[in-house]
Amino acid sequence: MKKRIFVLFVAGVICLGTLPLSAQDVDQGTQLDTRIQIKPRGPTYNPEGRRDPFRDLLAGQDLRDKDKTRGLQQLAIEDAILIGIVKHREKLTAIINDAQGWPYYIKTGDNFLDGFVLNVNDSQVIFRKTKERGIPLTSPKDIVKEIKLEE
Repeated sequence: MKKRIFVLFVAGVICLGTLPLSAQDVDQGTQLDTRIQIKPRGPTYNPEGRRDPFRDLLAGQDLRDKDKTRGLQQLAIEDAILIGIVKHREKLTAIINDAQGWPYYIKTGDNFLDGFVLNVNDSQVIFRKTKERGIPLTSPKDIVKEIKLEE
């Protein structure tokens, strides 16, 4: 009787030993495909050379992203006209206009086409010009634009 139980126990261990315990134990050649295939829902479109009207035109960009101020990066320092300086919560922000009159709000570190904002003070903005017509300068130039305080 004990021999039968022992033989059944050994046979059970051998059978369980040959079965994989997890999906990682299965050989690569015999691995089962357990991925679920999801069919896309929503409109489908065959462009045939035309623009897809369902494609996102912004391509995932957020309109409220303040770090990507493309208009400011295309503006040259010489074209910036200083309008005013505003202090809000102990931070200074300068207001400038471009040649067409569009307003921009700038702070220290903002990039321009040919340089960046070095510092914003109570009455002036200091720009550091690092390029001239797209060519890097050997020594950067500081350009100061001031607001004359009313008396």
